[in-house]
Amino acid sequence: MSTTKEFHTVNPATGTNIKSYTYMSDALVDQKIETCHNAFLSWKKTSLADRAKHIQKLGKELLKNKDKLSALMTEEMGKLLKQGHQEVELCAGICDYTAENGPKELADEDRTLPEGGKGRIVHSPMGVVYGIQPWNFPTYQVIRYAVANLMAGNGVLLKHAESVTGSAVLLEEIFTAAGIPKHLFTVLIIDHDQSDNVIKHKRVRGVTLTGSAGAGEHVAKVAGAALKKTVLELGSNDAYIVLEDADLDMAVKQCVNGRVYNNGETCVAAKRFVVVEEVYDAFKEKFVARMKGVTYGDPTDERSRLGPMARKDLREELHEQVAKSVEKGATILCGGNVPEEDGFFYPATVLENVQPGQPAYDEELFGPVASLIKAKDTKDAFRIANDSRFGLGGGIFTNDQEKAFDLAANIFDTGMVFINSFGLAQPNMPFGGVKDSGYGREHGGFGMKEFTNAKSIMALSS
Repeated sequence: MSTTKEFHTVNPATGTNIKSYTYMSDALVDQKIETCHNAFLSWKKTSLADRAKHIQKLGKELLKNKDKLSALMTEEMGKLLKQGHQEVELCAGICDYTAENGPKELADEDRTLPEGGKGRIVHSPMGVVYGIQPWNFPTYQVIRYAVANLMAGNGVLLKHAESVTGSAVLLEEIFTAAGIPKHLFTVLIIDHDQSDNVIKHKRVRGVTLTGSAGAGEHVAKVAGAALKKTVLELGSNDAYIVLEDADLDMAVKQCVNGRVYNNGETCVAAKRFVVVEEVYDAFKEKFVARMKGVTYGDPTDERSRLGPMARKDLREELHEQVAKSVEKGATILCGGNVPEEDGFFYPATVLENVQPGQPAYDEELFGPVASLIKAKDTKDAFRIANDSRFGLGGGIFTNDQEKAFDLAANIFDTGMVFINSFGLAQPNMPFGGVKDSGYGREHGGFGMKEFTNAKSIMALSS
């Protein structure tokens, strides 16, 4: 249905309104989808080399607008200003990687047919791809899918989270300034009902979502009923395993950074810390001490190590998960209280005695709360790590790197594993998960092919 409902973005550091927006009418949405489709019809004829040049220019334009974009992301969702700079730099790197490797990844491939004759595989663009993206990385989440699909020859629609609408609008301006053909990248300011209709629209050929498992289930049902392909990158409660031969000082530093980076609001963040009993007490002492040193405050202040949570309701949900975990036996080693000052701040928090049946064990805690879990040995540690409905990322800390690679490859049931480190994404490595963390892959060349038609063309010998 058409709507004229207005909403406003809010600065989470102060709780004050930033700007008001109005949802687009259904007629305008339909028009924008059609113009995106028409732009695609021209773009798909553009050579891979020329697409790459456009994407390389986009990377440069992102860097040109780094300060402006970072400041807006901080204002709209509360990330530390320096982490906004890092996000934009990562996005420019994704553009460079895609421009350099896209033509090779998407090149035609000739094969000889078994019966004789010639075969050719062509990665043909599918059409308009619809992206539904969250607020936690307002630039990266968009660039991750949009650039890959532009390289593939597709058109791109974006429904961003309402709370970062300003970032979406600015990104559309940056795409245009970089010379991306008009309407090829189109922002839709719409509500959830309208979003379902976009999925069903005849011009939309694929849907990609980053969000919660619940949102993924809904989008998959709507898209599946319309026979549309989906890529889903959903939540997780990633386990970081500390083995007896780990460098504890290094492990503690990486684990704390992995828990509080981006204010703890990262799908692939370190969330459950599974430590073998030989080093559990030593790790706990160092870990809690370091978490206590993570000070929260104004995200534009370089002295702050933790900004506010993105929305008030998200902080309330997180605190309720902490309270329910404590009711069921968990203990608070630090943090765990809601600050009284303005803004949606939540302190760095550590929970111990975390067991199945507690939100801290079973659910994703999307904020700066760490779940500390003791394991008997290596086997038990991986049992605990895999005892989750999620499987996006995870980590292993040990001085035996070859052992870590073997455990990661053969035991860890997750999509990505970081050894002796915490990481978010690498442009040349696939990104995605298993189980309730979704399906499909982005980055590493994989994302460029998710929404292409691997077309077989065959000429048999006469």
